[in-house]
Amino acid sequence: MSAPSVLALNGKHFAPYAVHDGNSRGRRHPETPPRHRSQFQRDRDRIIHSTAFRRLEYKTQVFVNHEGDLFRTRLTHSLEVAQIARAIARILGLNEDLTEAIALAHDLGHTPFGHAGQDALNRCMADYGGFEHNLQSLRVVDQLEAHYAEFDGLNLMFETREGILKHCPEAVALTLGDVGLRFLQGRQPGLEAQLTNLADEIAYNNHDVDDGLRSGLITVEQLMTVTLFRDAFLQVREQYPQLSQKRTRHEVIRRMINRLVSDLVDNSQTRLQEVAPDSPEAVSRHPGPLIGFSARIQAHNLELKRFLRQHLYHHYRVKRMTTKATRVLTMLFEAYMADPTLLPDEHARKAHRLAAESGDTGRARAIADYLAGMTDRFAIAEHGRLFDPNTLS
Repeated sequence: MSAPSVLALNGKHFAPYAVHDGNSRGRRHPETPPRHRSQFQRDRDRIIHSTAFRRLEYKTQVFVNHEGDLFRTRLTHSLEVAQIARAIARILGLNEDLTEAIALAHDLGHTPFGHAGQDALNRCMADYGGFEHNLQSLRVVDQLEAHYAEFDGLNLMFETREGILKHCPEAVALTLGDVGLRFLQGRQPGLEAQLTNLADEIAYNNHDVDDGLRSGLITVEQLMTVTLFRDAFLQVREQYPQLSQKRTRHEVIRRMINRLVSDLVDNSQTRLQEVAPDSPEAVSRHPGPLIGFSARIQAHNLELKRFLRQHLYHHYRVKRMTTKATRVLTMLFEAYMADPTLLPDEHARKAHRLAAESGDTGRARAIADYLAGMTDRFAIAEHGRLFDPNTLS
């Protein structure tokens, strides 16, 4: 297969369909370009230095943060997504810095307690516009981070913001301006965004297998019904019959990831060669994604996702945790809505200001921002401060 022609820019080589500083749609608030790094390196650096990024260290992937030091958190997950995505971007001639920025920012809006926290907060917000962590990630980088003198948020490049927003209902897209247009027009996101979305899937599926096995919530015997796992496990056992359980698990996971990544690269290269988009605009106009798995591997990947949903995410021990997490967030939301003076001063002022603008909807949104920004352990501690009579401070 012939390699795509490339454009050299600032010492980097890009395929014609890649986004770069020269064809980007820029920032919402104009800034002087950086001298010694690209615009997308600046985005990545701003994300890493953000408050929301640091909080990911203590936010759940599957297991609540205090359950063990070795389980994935949102921070380690984001780093793993960035590693997978950047490696693939290099092979395909895409913008590695943009890809990395999207990967590092994609979970900034996640609640404490993982998807259980998101579901609980969405139910609390049902009468006030709902809650979705993907939209909240965009809200974090556009509005909530408060570091810079001349603008709210991080003022990221359009393509980084577009990549963060993976899906969006039409009613919400109408309110989002530039990044909402593609949902209204039926256009595709850039290849860097398409790639990061699938790197996210590769990372969390396979690393949830790893965490699930180490926790004892799922077993090798159960996983032998899953094609991707079974093929990798039998390969490792044949090659290393005396290998320890720990090393076997690692070897199996790395082979599963390699199989998915290799297929994604090969299939995407084939699609790109067939369609031959000559610009990011051509990618946007294409009727479907250009980055994707083959049909066979997509089916195997779906089989793995279904297994995890049934045997790990719905395991009774995980359900017990998610039930408690739901209760914590729901009780906090209801308490703050009933009496916003329970909020810290900064957040109470924000709730008062947004309530003056939009009534209960504004107050609820301010409370959702506060709750979504909490780490697992802070939410648990805050629940204790409000509801445990033995905690008086």
